[in-house]
Amino acid sequence: MSTITSIKRRPYEGDELVEDGGATIYERLRDDIIHGRLKANERLKVAELASRMGTSTNPVREALQQLRGEGFVIIAPNRGARVRPIDADFVRDICEIEVLIEPALTRWFVSIATKGDVEELERIQAEIEALNFADEMKHTNLDMRFHKVMYDRHYNRHAVDLWIRHREILWAIARGFQTSLSRQANVLEEHRGLIACIKAQDAEGAAQTIAKHVGGSGHHIIERMRLEKRYR
Repeated sequence: MSTITSIKRRPYEGDELVEDGGATIYERLRDDIIHGRLKANERLKVAELASRMGTSTNPVREALQQLRGEGFVIIAPNRGARVRPIDADFVRDICEIEVLIEPALTRWFVSIATKGDVEELERIQAEIEALNFADEMKHTNLDMRFHKVMYDRHYNRHAVDLWIRHREILWAIARGFQTSLSRQANVLEEHRGLIACIKAQDAEGAAQTIAKHVGGSGHHIIERMRLEKRYR
């Protein structure tokens, strides 16, 4: 029996996370791995996947190579492809990359930020604080909009696209856990600190704040994963 029966994903469309039945093979496979429909270390047979997805084998091979490049799939000579476990090490690796990317994006934003940008960040932050994590999906969309104000105009689209991809992966993993009260408070405080640094045109302070923000989110996800494993 296939694990790929009815596959849905929630990609970003503009500022919103929405259901989409038109996902690519790569997206469908990635979503199945993230959400555990394809289990850790499960063999990924190209012909079987192609048959169940109603496609030829070439698109499946291309998707597996892309997933291999992102760390979701392990391909060994004469052994084929298998699913890499989505574990604490996987989250750590992504967050370590983001701690390098996001401060660089943030420093550049501080150098070009306008009064209108700051006002938009403050407006979104007011919505985030009013919501106060009452709806995780709405909070995620607002948080995405907050950070896109800073990153959307950056000239390095490869870096921004990687940030979006990592963001989606971490969100998909994190939505299985409830955000702790301490982490909620830290998120709000870090956003306020970030806005204050941008207002003051303190690029280094903003970079340090965003690094703390990314690191804190990663640490929270890892701790929740470990707790779930302990009590499973």
